[in-house]
Amino acid sequence: MKIHEYQAKSILASYNIPTPTGRLAQTIDDVRRIAEEIGKPVVIKAQVYAGGRGKAGGIKFASSPVDAVKIATSMLDRTLITHQTSSAGTIVRKVLIEEAVPIVGEIYISIVIDTSKRLPVIMTSSAGGMDIEDIAENSPEKIIMAYVDPAVGFQPYIGRKLAYGIGLSGDLIKEFGAIIAALFKLFMENDCSLAEINPLAVTKDGRLIALDAKLNFDDNALFRHDSIRNLHDPEQDDQFEKIASELGIKNYVKLDGNIGCAVNGAGLAMAALDMIKYAGGRAANFLDIGTVNNPQILINAFKIFMSDPNVKSILINIFGGMARADIIARGIIDAYKQIDIKVPVVIRLAGTNALEGKQMLMQAGINYIDATDFYDAAIKAVSAANN
Repeated sequence: MKIHEYQAKSILASYNIPTPTGRLAQTIDDVRRIAEEIGKPVVIKAQVYAGGRGKAGGIKFASSPVDAVKIATSMLDRTLITHQTSSAGTIVRKVLIEEAVPIVGEIYISIVIDTSKRLPVIMTSSAGGMDIEDIAENSPEKIIMAYVDPAVGFQPYIGRKLAYGIGLSGDLIKEFGAIIAALFKLFMENDCSLAEINPLAVTKDGRLIALDAKLNFDDNALFRHDSIRNLHDPEQDDQFEKIASELGIKNYVKLDGNIGCAVNGAGLAMAALDMIKYAGGRAANFLDIGTVNNPQILINAFKIFMSDPNVKSILINIFGGMARADIIARGIIDAYKQIDIKVPVVIRLAGTNALEGKQMLMQAGINYIDATDFYDAAIKAVSAANN
């Protein structure tokens, strides 16, 4: 689960991590009042669940309350498109108004779980303010990493190691270590999947302050954190992911392609995305229907596909194990009866009761494209989407 920057900064502040003075604004009157109360140049920051806001015009400086009002007017209730939003973008409903902090340096800090080592890893870099992907590609030597064994916990020497690694000196070493320790405590106590400060600014007067913050939380642990779960902003959810959630489909993620996919098993679903890409196309979604023997889930999948105007073909790729191919076929047939399916459908059935499932599809007389294997299915789905 994601939350907004202003919410993340509130949590950071509760762990004594320094953040700029600022408040949330949802109206132009709010903007004017907050800018006047701060009484110095401010930063206007669009609050959306996406990175890359600065490059997209979602973060701007204002020298006066009048400028702040003018800038906020151009942001509020307007669509913001960044490299992390869909092509349709997302509407800005609120902005964060903060004091503009004079800085001399920017540091990147993040904590994630390294699944290969099964440990939390702290990453930091002196090249803050940039996307970590750019740093990793162009200047990997600038990324300093430290793993933390939860059985031992965070130790002060880790903070010092990271501080020395990015070239800090003097009092900043101790201050940086305290921030890293606090962020790690926040990460562990709140079951985060990501805790990121980018940038952690070095101010002209020699302080460290978190100018931006991003916190993501493990959905499977939210039952332990009612206060965090309540921070979720449903307006930021993708409309198709909302539809999937309302239909009871948990494993759906909207993508930017034009081939709707329904696959059983997360691994097979990921492989399907790769195979479609290899065949020259792009998937419109990730959808793992799981191993349940429930025809309704196929009906619901088709409802999502038909609500998405970007979908030009559909790929049903099923390898029957615990999920029986004949029950999947029943769901497909029922979907054709209930929904006006206007795009080509490619179906590949294999495994448990695959022959029975194919016979059911043939007897039902529905119009679909049969695929003999995985690659054949991807090729035919891509071709159908392009014709």
